[in-house]
Formats: sequence, C-alpha cells, structure tokens
Amino acid sequence: MMNSPSSNPCADDLVPEPAKADRSTRSAWLAVGSIAVGTFAMVSTEFMPIGLLTDIARGLNVSDGTAGLMITMPGVLAAFAGPALIVASGRLDRRTVLIALTALLIASNLLAALAPNFATMLVARLMLGLSVGGFWTFAPAAATQLVPDASKARAMSLVLAGVSAATVLGVPAGSFLGTLFGWRASFAVTGALAALVLVVQLWLLPAIPPVRAIGARDLLTPLTRRMAQVGLLAVLFFIAGHFAAYTYLKPLLQQVFGLVPNSVSTLLLVYGAVGFIGTFIGGSLVARSVRGTTLLAALMLATALLLSTVIGSGFVAGAVVVFIWGVAFGLIPVALTGWMMDAVPDAPEAGQALLVSGFQVAIASGALIGGVTVDNYGISSAMVLSGVLVLIAALIVGTLGRARGGSTLATFSAE
Repeated sequence: MMNSPSSNPCADDLVPEPAKADRSTRSAWLAVGSIAVGTFAMVSTEFMPIGLLTDIARGLNVSDGTAGLMITMPGVLAAFAGPALIVASGRLDRRTVLIALTALLIASNLLAALAPNFATMLVARLMLGLSVGGFWTFAPAAATQLVPDASKARAMSLVLAGVSAATVLGVPAGSFLGTLFGWRASFAVTGALAALVLVVQLWLLPAIPPVRAIGARDLLTPLTRRMAQVGLLAVLFFIAGHFAAYTYLKPLLQQVFGLVPNSVSTLLLVYGAVGFIGTFIGGSLVARSVRGTTLLAALMLATALLLSTVIGSGFVAGAVVVFIWGVAFGLIPVALTGWMMDAVPDAPEAGQALLVSGFQVAIASGALIGGVTVDNYGISSAMVLSGVLVLIAALIVGTLGRARGGSTLATFSAE
C-alpha cells in the first residue's frame, strides 16, 4: 500500500526549498507574535485595575486607597521575580518557562474574576506579579532566538510593542469592558486571551534553549556601569511619580474634572490611542537621542500632572491633560529600554532584568504613595506630588545623563 505524502518521511523533500523557508519563516513570526500577544495580555492584566479601581473597590468593599494594593502587591513580587527566575531557570528550555508563565496568567485572571473578597483578589494579583516579572524578563531574548540574526531587532521591537501597547491600552480597554459588562468580565476576557495565547504557544513555540545560563553575578554588571546607574535612578522617580498619579486616573477624571462614566471611558480610550502613537513616535526619537527622548517624556508628563490641578473642570480640560499625559507615557517604555541597551550593550539580559525590577519597584512604590496621599490629602495633592517626582527624574536625566546621546537603537529602529 502506498504511503500518503503526509506519512512519507521523504515527502518533505518534494517541497521546494523556498516554500520550506517561507513556511519556516511564517511559523517563526507567528511564534514571536504569540510571545508579543502574551506580553500584551500580562501587562494589560497588571494595569487593568487602574481603569476599574473604583468599581472593584465598591464591589469588594474597600477604599480606593486600599484598592491601590492591587497595583502595589504584584509590583513588589515582580521586582524580585524577574532576576530570581532568570537565575533559577539556569539552562531550562525557555519554551517551558514561557508556557508555565502563561498558564499562571490564566489562573490569576480566573481567580480575580471570581474573587469573593479583597484578600482573594490580592492572591490573584500576587500570582500575576510572578508571571509578569518572569515573562517580561524572558520574552525579549526568547523572541530574538526564534528568527535569523538579520531579524532579531524586528522581533525585539514586536515584543516591546506588546509591552507598550498594553501599558497604554490595557487601562482603557479594561475600563471599557468594565463599563459594559462589569469589572469581573474584564478579567475573564483577559484570561480568555491568555488561554488563546497558550494554545498558540503549545502549537508553535519550538525548543528555545538559553544562550547561556545567567548567574547571580551577571545581574551585578549593570550596577557597575555609570549610565545604567543613572538610568535606574531615573526610572525609580519617573515611574513612581507616574503611577502615584496614574493609579488614580479614573477617580481624577470623575472627581476633579467632574466627568460622567461614559466621558471617563472615552478619555481613557483617547489616552490609549495617543499613547500607542507616542510609542511609535518614541521609536524614531530614540534612534536620534535616548537622553533627549527621555527628558522630553519627563517634562511632558510633569506638565500634564501639574496642569491637572489648575486647568479647571469639564471634558475639554480633562481631554487636554489626558492627551499630553498619554503621549508622554507612550514615549517612556521605548526610551527607558533604549537607555539600558545603550548603557549595557554587552549584557542585555541582565540589563533587562534589572530594568524590569526597577519598573516594578517604582510601580509598587508609586501606587502605595499615591494611595496614602489620596486617602489623606485628596487626588489633587497626589497629582502635585507625582509631578514633583517626575521633575526630579527630569533633573537626573538632564544633568547626570549627559554622557549619552543614544545610538544603539538606530539599527533597532531601522529594522
């Protein structure tokens, strides 16, 4: 009996080499895409409570300030998870690591969607923190291993686009779903997206052995480089200042600008749209000057935060603040990633792990500081404090950051 082409071990030899190459290339880019979408789902889940904060607080019977712990707690764990997992994983296949982290994301979203009380919600958010810290650390390097050398920068940019898109779109998307179907539905939808990502990863991700095992001493390399030190210091003030305010963006629009729920959802979508555009603008600007782009983002963000306290109320005033704020934060992930790439070109994995830790420490600190300030002094006071923190970051970049103009991403952007 004649074997079918699919069962004939030599059947693949009948396929022309260009067709095989095209098929392999498509599979590789679909695999990279699954990592990028997984990153989007994780970071979206991390930031989603910002747009749902008041709804979750009412639903679980806690104050807005206490509800801010949903941002603080996963941030604390993620800060340690990235470096710890990259050392603990040793030479473990990165495919296995990424699939396990995606499965953990699904479990986190399911638990959050069903949470009967705030304590259960915090458990779900701690699970998320472990997932985010690990995935954000492993994903960029894993993606570059799936494609030829000439396409590594493009693969990296796709994964970073997933992070950036989640940073600016996760909040408005979650708020929009929450307005239509309730906050629990937002977590359910994100969990469903993560489940789809898991299926695609199981199907398409090949074995991804690490280039080399990362030891604890390797993580110290960025701390010995002056520009990496400056970048990490700026990150702490920059991101803490942003999240001390950003965590309470929805209450700001409701209480200070006096907007109704539909207007709030509209402006959060505007924030996401202009932020996404800002991310791509940032790619072009970073290719010219990492320091200049970072400084521009800091000054724009500080302007938006401080302006929110004096511009008055109403939809137009809120729209002006949201527009400036959204564009500014769209620049931030690209600018700070570019800064670390310039600062530690010979140890990118270690630089990425510490950047993730710096981000997460700052997110947790900012959300906590913002919560205390909001509960004790009000939202406008939190905006002022946040603006001052971001101005300190601008001062660090503008003075201590003079040694670098940034050129590493010129090739990156050109890909």
